[in-house]
Amino acid sequence: MSINNTYSFFSGVERSFDKAAKFTRFSNGILEQIKACNSILRVKFPVRIGDQVEVIEAYRVQHSHHKLPCKGGIRFSMEVNQDEVMALAALMTYKCAIVNVPFGGGKGGIKIDTSKYNVGDLERITRRYTSELCKKNFIGPGIDVPAPDYGTSGREMSWIVDTYSSLNPNDVNAMACVTGKPISQGGVRGRVEATGLGVFFGIREACSIKEDMKEIGLSVGIKGKKIIVQGLGNVGYHAAKFCQKAGAIIVGLIEYNGAIYKESGIDVDQAQAYRLQNGSLLDFPGATNIAQVEEGLEQECDILIPAALESVIHEGNAGRIQAKIIGEAANGPLTPEADAILNEKGTMVIPDMYLNAGGVTVSYFEWLKNLSHVRYGRLEKRFSENRYAEIMNSVEELTNKKMSEMERKMILKGPDEIDLVHSGLEDTMMGAYQEIREVWKTTKGVEDLRTAAFICAINKIGVAYEELGIFP
Repeated sequence: MSINNTYSFFSGVERSFDKAAKFTRFSNGILEQIKACNSILRVKFPVRIGDQVEVIEAYRVQHSHHKLPCKGGIRFSMEVNQDEVMALAALMTYKCAIVNVPFGGGKGGIKIDTSKYNVGDLERITRRYTSELCKKNFIGPGIDVPAPDYGTSGREMSWIVDTYSSLNPNDVNAMACVTGKPISQGGVRGRVEATGLGVFFGIREACSIKEDMKEIGLSVGIKGKKIIVQGLGNVGYHAAKFCQKAGAIIVGLIEYNGAIYKESGIDVDQAQAYRLQNGSLLDFPGATNIAQVEEGLEQECDILIPAALESVIHEGNAGRIQAKIIGEAANGPLTPEADAILNEKGTMVIPDMYLNAGGVTVSYFEWLKNLSHVRYGRLEKRFSENRYAEIMNSVEELTNKKMSEMERKMILKGPDEIDLVHSGLEDTMMGAYQEIREVWKTTKGVEDLRTAAFICAINKIGVAYEELGIFP
């Protein structure tokens, strides 16, 4: 059974918001302002593709202006529509608030099938889209800062920053108009794996709490947990890889054209290489094929990580999900109906608006780097190494013992940019989960983490609006 085509993603987000809003102290007026999309841009523009001119449909939504700039990815997909972009922009607002990133939520999309265009065509479409954003004042370091999303990457971001810079030659902070850029174009190390690594940090933190694990019948820690991952794109691949590195067992992998299951575990890198070579996961050595892709979600496991598109778990299949923890790596993989069914079953759902916030967190770091015009680690790396050397020399003199060369290298190493980025992301995800859990456990009537996450977000945004002084 598949989800009803009339389902509104944005309405689903609003329903989750309304469920949480009753636990907050804010008036209906402030709540309506928080919930509403502030600005919606829908454009159609012509682009020459070969000998023909095609009219391209595109969107950019700025959901909230309580803090600027707005922040959110740009996706290239035939599924792009206004409802989806509004919903994703709203989730970005709440996501940024939850992880204490000072941005309003935004989102963009171009309605195209990328497989039908060559690189030159995609560049022309991207650059024209950027010029439309510039004309409408929907992009800029202090206005609205896009990033990669489904169907886009650092390549598209480099085209965007180049186009913006050419149209704004006097903007010294032009590099900060978009994040997720290649390193050579002002990107930050660690951005590629950021969302997947954030998913891992979030699931690890949830699994570290003995009381919560006991309630759902699991042991503490991520080691030994059986995990199924849906989607081997950037997010799903890195989430699976980091979980496997920490000792989890990846028992199932699901792609749009095939799913496999192996109780003893699947090597993620080998499976990814096989998929890229053969175009499918099916017939991966040692694994069992699953005939219907959707059935892959219903196999036995401890943790299910849906890391593809929205609404893959719905009223029709939620009752058959066996996982005790669902980590929403994708945006909106559960419908509200599925949420209700799983909450009734006692399944722990770690919500998307928290769990996949690793991308925007590291995007924030990249934005700060671009505004400061200095890479992370440049100022403190040598200082730290010199101080560590002094301490180590003192310890060796006091103990009259020499450390091995490997030990010396490990101890003396000062932080590189990627070390600082990963450390900042880890601290952010751990702290945000504890905030959400505190609300979950101490607010009477709050039964799930999603509602608690929305409460956290609403409280922070509501206070920001109050402090702006715009309400009589």
